[in-house]
Amino acid sequence: MARTGAEYLEALKERPPNLWYKGEKVEDPTTHPVFRGIVRTMAALYDLQHDPRYREALTYEEEGKRHGMSFLIPKTKEDLKRRGQAYKLWADQNLGMMGRSPDYLNAVVMAYAASAEYFGEFADNVRAYYRYLRDHDLATTHALTNPQVNRAKPPSAQPDPYIPVGVVRQTEKGIVVRGARMTATFPLADEVLIFPSTLLKEGPGNEKYAIAFALPTSTPGLHFVCREALVGGDSPFDYPLSSRLEEMDCLVIFDDVLVPWERVFILGNVELCNNAYAATGALNHMAHQVVALKTAKTEAFLGVAALMAEGIGADAYSHVQEKIAEIIVYLEAMRAFWTRAEEEAKENAFGLLVPDRGALDGARNLYPRLYPRLREILEQIGASGLITLPSERDFKGPLAPLLEKYLQGATLEAKERVALFRLAWDMTLSGFGARQELYERFFFGDPVRMYQTLFSVYDKEPYKERIRAYLKRALSVFAEVEA
Repeated sequence: MARTGAEYLEALKERPPNLWYKGEKVEDPTTHPVFRGIVRTMAALYDLQHDPRYREALTYEEEGKRHGMSFLIPKTKEDLKRRGQAYKLWADQNLGMMGRSPDYLNAVVMAYAASAEYFGEFADNVRAYYRYLRDHDLATTHALTNPQVNRAKPPSAQPDPYIPVGVVRQTEKGIVVRGARMTATFPLADEVLIFPSTLLKEGPGNEKYAIAFALPTSTPGLHFVCREALVGGDSPFDYPLSSRLEEMDCLVIFDDVLVPWERVFILGNVELCNNAYAATGALNHMAHQVVALKTAKTEAFLGVAALMAEGIGADAYSHVQEKIAEIIVYLEAMRAFWTRAEEEAKENAFGLLVPDRGALDGARNLYPRLYPRLREILEQIGASGLITLPSERDFKGPLAPLLEKYLQGATLEAKERVALFRLAWDMTLSGFGARQELYERFFFGDPVRMYQTLFSVYDKEPYKERIRAYLKRALSVFAEVEA
């Protein structure tokens, strides 16, 4: 059933993930200064499911119980649109700046379950895990990439064969895994998913890396080693994003961890691993959530840019209008991708309705190139105003009257203007803002490889044939004229 924020917080206290921050074990993430902001943000999203205004949009009923909308297995385009609107509603709460809200991975598990036959002997495990996540409305994280030790060599040729996560042995109870993965975003989750990642080549010894499984984040031997936090402070005025949305990124270490058989989804099958996302429709469904999220994020950039320009009287300048119009173009492109993905949805081989891949491939390949420009536009509009930013405490100090005079805007009082510009600063120039750009550049993988994949999978033949037919007609006409 759809959980509440209180239930999420209680679960974190009772079964905290094995988090390590600056060499110390985090015993209670709900009170830790680095994590308390994001866990309360997550709790608020769960509570939104029970708000009478949003209950119908964020949940659905099945067998007399209400579940989060991201667990709905779509049968019709209307179902798909309901899922999309729920994604957007959650994304809007945090201006599209929370990249690992649970609906993202819920979409993957839902697609896996609906296409469970793909997993052969482990099909029932996949179905059961989907029901477990749905019925308890759990939060999940995942880790995809291997540690960057020697990227020129395959996993089996690393200095230690268990630098990447691999199977050490099989037992009556399950498989024992060892190794590490990066980067797990939002470790404040109930479960961690280890699913197929980059293409795994066939070859001796590589079978042990062909795995997919899920575990509680509190599992013995499993460790989340955190990077340095980007939380500037507790003040939502000074740090409007990082105080609430520091999701954290971690190295995940598996120190001979037992994975029970019922939690194993793929084992030893390289081909099954490499095709899992595409064949099951999981790729399409996770990208569907992403295009809604990026639409919300682009809307936030448009809103902030327009308010900044208006607030300092810069919206009358043609070059500023051009920049804001550029954001509008990007926003409408994302909306078009989203709409087409839903309207041209088709069933996959397992009967699951999946959003159109062509539209979603366009969105997920374009946005990493758009995002640095969105950030640049805010910096160009804000200019020195983005670094002339006193704190909340300054507005309570003895110089407050002077600040009110010198920091007022054309349409805003000084404190309103500074609050707006601090938001723009946290979106761009702060550590949080810089991390957002790096995240967007590589969110779906190496941009060059993504373009290569798009080149490989996109059906170019109809367009090539059109050109062949045109040239044939043109040459025919030319031959007739010559005759």
